[in-house]
Amino acid sequence: MSIITLSHGSGGATTNKLIEELFYKYFNNDILLQKNDSSILPVCNGKIAVSTDSFVVNPIFFNGGDIGKLSVCGTINDLAMSGAKPLYITVGFIIEEGLEIEELEKIVKSISETANEAKVKIVAGDTKVVDKGSGDKIYINTTGIGVLERDIYLSSENIKAGDKVIISGTLGDHGVCIMSKRNNLEFDVEVESDCGLLFELIDNVLNTSKNVRILRDPTRGGLATTLNEFAKESKKSIIIKESLIPVKIEVESMCEILGLEPLYIANEGKVVLIVGEEDSEEVLKVMKEHPKGKDAQIIGEVIEDDTHNVYLKTEIGGTRIVNMPTGELLPRIC
Repeated sequence: MSIITLSHGSGGATTNKLIEELFYKYFNNDILLQKNDSSILPVCNGKIAVSTDSFVVNPIFFNGGDIGKLSVCGTINDLAMSGAKPLYITVGFIIEEGLEIEELEKIVKSISETANEAKVKIVAGDTKVVDKGSGDKIYINTTGIGVLERDIYLSSENIKAGDKVIISGTLGDHGVCIMSKRNNLEFDVEVESDCGLLFELIDNVLNTSKNVRILRDPTRGGLATTLNEFAKESKKSIIIKESLIPVKIEVESMCEILGLEPLYIANEGKVVLIVGEEDSEEVLKVMKEHPKGKDAQIIGEVIEDDTHNVYLKTEIGGTRIVNMPTGELLPRIC
């Protein structure tokens, strides 16, 4: 069984072999193969969007994905949230000594496949190896570069009273998947992570309406955190209806058993957006026509309110405040 050793990060012959036989095998493109200390990119026609992120998920393989797929989806989705078309991505690895090379290859292959699906080129990278016990198998850092082809500015500043809140699908799939896998929880039905690319769905939405105020992927902290950010930044309040929030039965059941609230659980393939009331039904229709938005729902609206709170109308007729989460409900979910 071949494993990663400290020599793989030394910069010598073993490092060179890893780069040539693994990384260039899967990340093969004209820009990366310039093989310089920096890659020269073509001129982009439009404003540039840049996003960087680090991924430390445990376990590194899970139902519906792995840390490689997650790292590309997470970064590409962040670019898409600004309305940008993703073009390029960089990938940096911090690998713990002892990781099986077979596992590393699966991750690298997954990165390649997801980048190809997103139609982005991997244009730079780096590899470091740390002593056994100094890491947790593998960490990945990515930076994404995209271009804004539309004259658009998506911001909480745009939010107005009467605007509608739309979520693209069911909540909590990723977080519950990771928690159950990490803790070896056995349920009758295995939950699959929603880890996936959102650019095409968002592109369809932005082609449909010029009244989209803001887009955000509700990852760490879930929908509750995202909506609270919207409320505080826009100086408005938001009210959502519990009966309209889509949650899979198996996720809801697991949350009840574990004492968790789906509103606070991480997602990796969902988008929440605020859109003008006049376009909300048409945007919802377009979203439902796409596989990533088939379970989309209008779940609430923006209201004038000096408290800048998020309110939840419960199924039994009450109303409660949905606060920002405190502490870390699900550590290491991305």
